[in-house]
Amino acid sequence: MAPLARLPEMVPSAFLRVFQPIEAFDRAEQAHWERYLVAGSRSLAARPKYIDRPHSRNLGVISPADGEHAEIRIVEGHTFVSPWRMRLRVMTALVAFAEDEPLELSESYVPKRDAARVRRRLARLRRQEPSVVSFVHQSAWHVPIRWFVFFSGAERRLTEDEHGRLRLRYTTTVRRAMRRAEDAIPILRKAELGPITDLILDLHQWMAGFPKGSILELDYASLSELMSWDELDDDHSARDINEAIEALSGGEFIRSADIYQGVLGRWAEVRSREILN
Repeated sequence: MAPLARLPEMVPSAFLRVFQPIEAFDRAEQAHWERYLVAGSRSLAARPKYIDRPHSRNLGVISPADGEHAEIRIVEGHTFVSPWRMRLRVMTALVAFAEDEPLELSESYVPKRDAARVRRRLARLRRQEPSVVSFVHQSAWHVPIRWFVFFSGAERRLTEDEHGRLRLRYTTTVRRAMRRAEDAIPILRKAELGPITDLILDLHQWMAGFPKGSILELDYASLSELMSWDELDDDHSARDINEAIEALSGGEFIRSADIYQGVLGRWAEVRSREILN
């Protein structure tokens, strides 16, 4: 593999990001992001460069070639930062892939020896810097239905980005998102939806590690490009999921199931495009 290359556009993905107030970072990292802002951050028009850092003859881990990047949001005059932490995310994904073993030939992609080496490096990183956590969850080809539990329909925004591309986003505070999860989990457990509640609880615990005042964003990102304007305009998944949970809490099981199946079908259609790729 070439030591330095521009990666092509990744597969269409949605992102669940936490944005932390810049003043909540430790002094050294805060200074880094302040310099980053002064420098104009990364150019959104250019594709980022990555470098392959080999771990063995078979396996390498990509990292930004020109330093750490972040997504930046300015809200009511306050600066919020969501670091990419690409190296951490890649190592975490490699370990998860090796442990889940979704394919019979998974060891051909991530050999056990390399997976063990990455696992040790990841453990060492977490021991040395326990505050280093991923600010981002990424989902290829679809938005996981459970992500909508954290948002209300009123927090939905369909806008154009600086390049004129349509983008659909939801934005709320982390604390508000956590309260919504706390309200939904008992309702879902009573309906014997344990696997879903466990996944929501995992995200709740992830958000609990961020400081007060942090923001949670669901960004359709490049998934928006898979959908027409009409499809995006008609997509009110968070509102629908909230209605399904409310119906479930009131014992309206058939209505709840109908609403949920509607959302599930909508996203199954979007995700079906993965087969064509």
